[in-house]
Amino acid sequence: MNILIAPDSFKESLTALDVAQAIQAGFERVLPMANYRCVPMADGGEGTVQSLVDATAGRLMVSEVTAPLGNKVKALWGLSGDGKTAMIEMAAASGLPLVPLDQRNPLKTTSFGTGELIKQALDQGVQHIILGIGGSATNDGGVGVLQALGANFFNYSGVAILGCGENLIHIDRIDLQSLDPRLAQVTIDVACDVDNPLCGERGASAVFAPQKGATPAMVRELDAGLSHFGDKVAEQLGREIKSVAGSGAAGGMGGGLLLLPNVRLRSGVEIVLNFTGLAEKIAKVDLVITGEGKMDGQSVFGKTPIGVAKLAKQQGKPVIAIVGSLGEGYETVYSAGIDAVFPCVRNTNGLADALQNANANLSSCAENVARLLTLKI
Repeated sequence: MNILIAPDSFKESLTALDVAQAIQAGFERVLPMANYRCVPMADGGEGTVQSLVDATAGRLMVSEVTAPLGNKVKALWGLSGDGKTAMIEMAAASGLPLVPLDQRNPLKTTSFGTGELIKQALDQGVQHIILGIGGSATNDGGVGVLQALGANFFNYSGVAILGCGENLIHIDRIDLQSLDPRLAQVTIDVACDVDNPLCGERGASAVFAPQKGATPAMVRELDAGLSHFGDKVAEQLGREIKSVAGSGAAGGMGGGLLLLPNVRLRSGVEIVLNFTGLAEKIAKVDLVITGEGKMDGQSVFGKTPIGVAKLAKQQGKPVIAIVGSLGEGYETVYSAGIDAVFPCVRNTNGLADALQNANANLSSCAENVARLLTLKI
């Protein structure tokens, strides 16, 4: 039997590689002669860098960059084993956890540090960048990123301004002449799993800014700033970004990134599936195993196990999910390509115990799944 193990991480507990190896260990107790292939997966959110580093035998990199409030922070990012692809999570440089609770104000925060990470990747000579933009602390329309990469934004007095939420309304002139020329040689895939436009009642400010510390008054100011920025982009660069699906992601980062060459806003799972060549790997196996920390009714909306299952079903392969726990509505996954789901928590001693014993619980559950597969009924 040839078995592919392609799970997501179990948040706060195990990386995707840890999960895959624990499942393999359980299976090997029952099916020691089977051939196993572990492919760590992710959905473009937290843990994507680690998963893709593990999947490609790559390495983690550390760079000192500008945090959302202008202080310095050491941010992790990844480089693939062949050195051609960089994996970056916006949250590492511009994430909400980097801003103290009592200082959260998206009028003041900047995405400049994320641009610095992109520049570090360019310094490594990469040809491809995978950028996850979840978990941001910013609402600057990606202007901070663009500035770090060489763009300039001037106010009505001709003075260069800093990319942050409160300054968007003051933009008079956009100058992209000094953008890093290496960007033209690189493809940037942006993991963007929301379809919110740049502004308006479903825009970045109205939907996401309150989570970053914005009051209703701040939301109105931020929304006006993003609308003004979008108008200036259309007027001066001939690009319509305000209505693009996903342009409101990460405080308007989705829209701002569209000013760079060779940028694509895509589903995070789709990016990872394509990058890892999972379809080709599935073609060579008899069984696919996937999983995530908690499977519930939301799992069908862009989560890793469903992406894996859809690819497997295109090739008629059975799919089993081994998960940390089950939540309300998990049954919907059965109509999305998963044939059976097995939660692995073995006792009811609480979350801390489940996290601490995740590896043993996974291996035990996997062993029982393997025993079931050996039954002759």
